[in-house]
Amino acid sequence: MPTFEGLALRPPIEPMETRHAQRIPEGDDWTYEPKWDGFRCIAFRDGKNVELQSKSGETLTRYFPEIVSALLEARVQRFVVDGELMIVEGESSDFDALLQRIHPAESRVRRLATDTPATYVLFDLLLEGRSKHFEHQLQQRRALLEEFVLRNFAKNSSIALSPATSDVALAKRWLSGSLARLDGVIAKANVPYAFGSRDAVVKIKRSYTADCVIGGFRTSSDGSIASLLLGLYDDGLLHHVGFVGSMSAQERKRAAELLRPIAEPPGFTGAAPGGPSRWRRAENAQWFPVKPEIVVEVSFDHVTARRFRHATRLLRWRADKAPRQCTMEQLLAPKEPSGLQKAPR
Repeated sequence: MPTFEGLALRPPIEPMETRHAQRIPEGDDWTYEPKWDGFRCIAFRDGKNVELQSKSGETLTRYFPEIVSALLEARVQRFVVDGELMIVEGESSDFDALLQRIHPAESRVRRLATDTPATYVLFDLLLEGRSKHFEHQLQQRRALLEEFVLRNFAKNSSIALSPATSDVALAKRWLSGSLARLDGVIAKANVPYAFGSRDAVVKIKRSYTADCVIGGFRTSSDGSIASLLLGLYDDGLLHHVGFVGSMSAQERKRAAELLRPIAEPPGFTGAAPGGPSRWRRAENAQWFPVKPEIVVEVSFDHVTARRFRHATRLLRWRADKAPRQCTMEQLLAPKEPSGLQKAPR
C-alpha cells in the first residue's frame, strides 16, 4: 500500500460509528441523511494513489477499480471522503451483486466492474488539500462537501452526493418509504467528525413485515424447536426465504404443538435449506420438513437475492391466512421516492 505521506489522515482510520435508536431525534442540532444499503467506505487520494478502506479497516481498493478511476478524475489531488459503496439496479440497491465483487480473481473483478459498476455515495468530507475539515462541525463540513462534489464530480456518474436535510418531516418520509435503496435514516449531531465514536450519530433502521409459510424447523440439542424455516410461493413452488430464531419458551411450545403433528416431506418444493445453511455449521444443519399449512407474520429489515438477509422476528401466528396467499411479491421493492443527487445546483 502507498504511504500517503501527503495526507494528514492516513489509512486505516476509525470511521464515525452509529448507535441504534427507535425514533428519529428532533431539534435544530440534527441533520438527517438516508442510510444506504451498501459497504461503508473511506476513500483516500494522495496524488496518483487511491485507497478504499472498509468500515473494519480492510482494503477494498482492488475490488472497485471503477471507483478508483473516478476518484482520480477529481481536480483536487489530495482528499479524504466518507461514504457508501453501492450497486444500483433500477430503483433498488443490489447487495448481492455488491458481495460478488469481493472476489480473488482480478479478471472477474474487472468484468463485474464493467457489467455491474458501483456508485460511491459521499456523505462527509474529512480532508481537502491541507484543510482539515474533520475539525469543523457537521453543517460546515456538509457545505464544503457539496462544493467539493460540484467542483470535482459534477460530470462523473460513479460519484454521487447523498441527500441531507434538517427537515425532520422529510426524514420521517424517508424512513416510511419503500424497500428500495434505503436501510433507514441517519441522524447526525452538529459536531466535529467523531473518529471511532458512537456519540454523534444515531441510526434508525427500517422494519418491514411479511406473511410466510412454515416449511420446516430445526431443533436444539435437547430436541426442542430452535428455529422456524420460512417459505414464500413463486410459480407454484414454496421457496425457502429465511428463518425465525429468537422465540420465547411459550412460542417454542406452541410451535411444537402445531408443527410436530404435521412433520413430513417435502416441506419446501422450490429452493430448500438443504445441507449446511448460511447461518449454521454442518453439524447443526439438519432440518425437519412440515406440511405447508401454518402461516406466521414476521418482521425483517433486509432482502438479498429474494431471501431475508438476517433472522426475522415472529410477530404472530396467522390462522386466518391461506398459505397460498404468501407469495414472493411481498419482497419486491417498489419505486424509491428519493434518489441520489449529483450536487446541489
